[in-house]
Amino acid sequence: MRRIVHISDLHFGREDPATVESLVKKISDLQPHLVVVSGDLTQRARSGQFRQARDFLDRLPAPQLIVPGNHDVPLYNVLDRFAQPLEKFKRFITADLSPMFADDEIAVAGVNTTRSLTVKGGRISRAGAAELRRKLDAIVGPQLKIVVTHHPFDTEEGLGRAPEAMAVFADCGADLFLSGHLHVSGVTSSTHQFKLEGGRSVLLVAAGTAVSVRERGEANSFNVLDFDPPFLKIETHRAGNDAAGFNYCSIQRFERVKNGWLPV
Repeated sequence: MRRIVHISDLHFGREDPATVESLVKKISDLQPHLVVVSGDLTQRARSGQFRQARDFLDRLPAPQLIVPGNHDVPLYNVLDRFAQPLEKFKRFITADLSPMFADDEIAVAGVNTTRSLTVKGGRISRAGAAELRRKLDAIVGPQLKIVVTHHPFDTEEGLGRAPEAMAVFADCGADLFLSGHLHVSGVTSSTHQFKLEGGRSVLLVAAGTAVSVRERGEANSFNVLDFDPPFLKIETHRAGNDAAGFNYCSIQRFERVKNGWLPV
């Protein structure tokens, strides 16, 4: 069995300190095999905010797989935005913008979807898609293959070239897509929006904002994924009051079959 904690949209600079403490304790108690952070670690890509994010990450279990979000690109510093958009992210968080984690049960690959020309939206370059495909194609065992992006594949505010990228990744065996960006959690099937070859389906898992006060009608939340082949359990944990901390509010279960997933 493998346990993945999926957090997103930390927005340090607009974080709630009590929620930060609750989240650190909760994740430590869960003892995950991998912590995934799907972008927007800062509010405005300032050095102090990246230092806060770095201190937070250092308190979480390892290993960790982290991708940047659009808020990790400077907004008001135009020179940095176009000349070195992720310089601070690489300096404080990780220089690897195409991270990969693999063991004998899971293979998780991240891809950078941020772009200097857009404020909110994202895009997967053809080079980025080709690199990720090479990594997933190299996994020839029965591992659960997971793709991590900041921007979701299945919304209008999401990802440029999403249908093309989805087809490429699904063709090389991707089972699961983790994202953030919208501050709203959820689990959906690709069949609602994409027609994949052979009738294949993948799961699209979105995380809410983990510690930011910038909520969008949903309390701070994060996801826990337990993969015990062939079964996958996805829990969403949401924050209550300060004393209660995070508690799970929903559980969904799926079985991995030849062409995708069946609800259990």
